[in-house]
Amino acid sequence: MENYIICGIQQMGVGVKDVKTAWAWYRKSFGMDCPIFEETAEAKLMLPYTGGEPRLRHAVLAYNLQSGGGFEIWQHKSRTPVEVAQEIKAGNLGIFACKIKIRSVKNTLIAFEKVKIEVLGEPLPNPSGKLSIFLKDPFGNIFQMVEADDWFINEKKPTGGVYGAIIGVSDIDKARPLYSDILGYDEVVYDKTGTFDDFKILPGGEKQFRRVLLRRSKPFEGPFSRLMGKSEIELISSGQKNERKNYEGRFWGDPGFIHLCYDIREMDNLREACLKMGFPFTVDTKKSRDGNSFDMGEAAGHFSYIEDPDGTLIEFVETHKVAILKKLGLYLDLRKRDPHKALPKWMLRTLSFSRVK
Repeated sequence: MENYIICGIQQMGVGVKDVKTAWAWYRKSFGMDCPIFEETAEAKLMLPYTGGEPRLRHAVLAYNLQSGGGFEIWQHKSRTPVEVAQEIKAGNLGIFACKIKIRSVKNTLIAFEKVKIEVLGEPLPNPSGKLSIFLKDPFGNIFQMVEADDWFINEKKPTGGVYGAIIGVSDIDKARPLYSDILGYDEVVYDKTGTFDDFKILPGGEKQFRRVLLRRSKPFEGPFSRLMGKSEIELISSGQKNERKNYEGRFWGDPGFIHLCYDIREMDNLREACLKMGFPFTVDTKKSRDGNSFDMGEAAGHFSYIEDPDGTLIEFVETHKVAILKKLGLYLDLRKRDPHKALPKWMLRTLSFSRVK
């Protein structure tokens, strides 16, 4: 891990049927009101995951500036998005739930009740004894509200942004090299097998699972690390051989959690490390574009993808250009800065000038 830098969770990709409707709900519920970019364009470089054809899409990358990763809300425009045929259940292979950071379970429940957001069941402890709450959004996605102690600013919103994910895998030991070695989640908070009260309220959650909660012993660093903050990954496995893949027979961008994305520095070194570990890049814009940045209008950089052993997509983005004051046309070129150094707080706070209510 010495030759590349994982800066934190940049975003959770969320495929939806209607960007405007979904983003409005995520602004109200999770405070995702600061867009980094919004554009309609062809996804020309994701052919392995879009049926071999470029697909027109509308995407928004938005953040909650209190702390945490953002959402990349993604809608197919040249085809009708294909919803999952059967409800996604715990133990299925792929991203089962997105973790959202909160300060307090009690206060979050009070805030959710005021805006009529329903949670699933009562707050219950996970295997480490820590309380959390689950909810399902209007589009069928499961979210877990997890108490966290690292915050960038306080805007008095009930939640922050993305804090991690619960990911279904067929074999936790085979998945660990990616999540623990490449991504650096090397600290095991718990490794338990059994049935769990906090899961019984979830679709498919009554089964026996092995659950392994992972965190990083080394803090994130890099330009956006102050905003993105800490995170955690929980790997779960039912041990059953017939578990479905969440995106079996569907395309990347169809409704659901399409990928988990990390902000990184030193893409060339990361490519080499992933290849040595047996997780080669399946999409690589730096190579396919001869090193030229991939331009998304209000942001630019390189991105790449790898798959975990069950095909779950992990994205890496090395940001080159980002707007810090869109209305004035001011952009920051991150290639000219120390890749280990966090951006100053005042600079990150300028993202609030693009806020959408």
